[in-house]
Amino acid sequence: MAREYKMYIDGEWTDALDHGTYEDMDPFGGEPFARVAAGQRTDAKRAVDAAAAAFDSWSETLPAERQALFLRAAEILEKKQSDLVEVLSRETGCTFGFAMFQTSFTPGLLREAAAQVHQPQGEIIPSDLPGSFNMAIRQPVGVVAGIAPWNAPLILSLRSVCMPMAYGNTVVLKPSTESAVAGGIALAEVFHEAGFPKGVFNLVINAPGQSGALGDEFIENKKVRRINFTGSSQVGRSLAEKAGKHLKRVALELGGQNPMLVLDDADLEAAVNAAAFGAFLHQGQICMSTRRVIIHPKVSQRFMEKLLKKVSGFKVGDPKEPDTIIGPLINKEQLIRVDAGVQLAIADGGELLCGGKPQGPCYQPTIVTNVNPDSDFAWEETFGPVLSIIEAVDDDSAVAMANATDYGLTASIFTGDLQRGLRLAKRIESGIVHINDQTVHDEPQMPFGGMKDSGWGRFGGKAALEEFTELRWVSAQLTPREYPF
Repeated sequence: MAREYKMYIDGEWTDALDHGTYEDMDPFGGEPFARVAAGQRTDAKRAVDAAAAAFDSWSETLPAERQALFLRAAEILEKKQSDLVEVLSRETGCTFGFAMFQTSFTPGLLREAAAQVHQPQGEIIPSDLPGSFNMAIRQPVGVVAGIAPWNAPLILSLRSVCMPMAYGNTVVLKPSTESAVAGGIALAEVFHEAGFPKGVFNLVINAPGQSGALGDEFIENKKVRRINFTGSSQVGRSLAEKAGKHLKRVALELGGQNPMLVLDDADLEAAVNAAAFGAFLHQGQICMSTRRVIIHPKVSQRFMEKLLKKVSGFKVGDPKEPDTIIGPLINKEQLIRVDAGVQLAIADGGELLCGGKPQGPCYQPTIVTNVNPDSDFAWEETFGPVLSIIEAVDDDSAVAMANATDYGLTASIFTGDLQRGLRLAKRIESGIVHINDQTVHDEPQMPFGGMKDSGWGRFGGKAALEEFTELRWVSAQLTPREYPF
């Protein structure tokens, strides 16, 4: 029988005001994993009210006290690792390896938040006005709303709230309906057990198809001072347009059509291993997933032979089995969407090298070459285990192909010449470039974010200060000022 879960508002576990619920499904087994409280806009408002009421006290809490809470939360999260691995597998269909990655990464996010509590530093600025003392100071903004996706819920939900909280803000988190437990309830349990004061962290959840109402509350409620969103570019654009009408600042981490450039001097073994990992980790359902390999003709044949040999050994099936590499897609609609994209690429002239078919709730690892550069497949984000391979005759054409997309989240370059790699990295239009590594990489202290349709703003480390604090100018006139009248 599916376990029942509630929302978390003002330090208390609570039903929705109308007592609504929905069934959160297991994407591999197809049965209900959980029954979850389904909040409405009124529930989002009371979560915002709770956060606003807690702000004054939390913002004045000593940094060392906030630090101790985050360090305690990191320890609690580590102790819950085995339970969370099971939740992630059953709720989101992720394989054992990706579940272990998420549960190993997230304590580091909390420890980085603990390190950030002392970072909102100011400066003394010299003035040309006699007797004037001037300071630039950073202060928390108030209530921050975080909207997180399902695909890496433990990481992306925690990332949306932990830095804002570290800087003295209070938060309301809205996770995806597909990952309400791993991306919301599990975090509420950690913060509650760690002893965070009531109202500092609040969790509100909506039923499928009802997220717009809660998002509108975050946008229109004047108590919410910042919003951060991780998800599709389409939804992010709509959110930004609405927020702009209210002059409300948002941080957006959106989709990606992420290229990997394999140059003629690349270490092919390293490039093949990186492409296989970057393209097929979590069934390609990661914003950073490697979507395109752009490769020099001199090495393309050997690269494809090695990659096909490696990918052909990937086990497809039950994500709860530790040796499974390719688990299910998140739902049937996404499975249909991915297959339609692959079939369209083939119809537009692409050559299928492997895969290209659903396998139960899973999709076979798929590689397509000779993709028509004008096709939708070449431009849009394919959120599944699908990789395209494109040849580029020289560095200039490789860069042009890498940039021939509206997205700009992450990219990678494989080359034996570091200087060559650095020159090309400067020319690629993406927020992140990794030389001799694949595209799926993040660390808590790094300035993570994209360009173009992949969003704006940065989430990690000190870069988050720009998003979740206000920089203010305060002056003091130490001697009487002379005025002209």
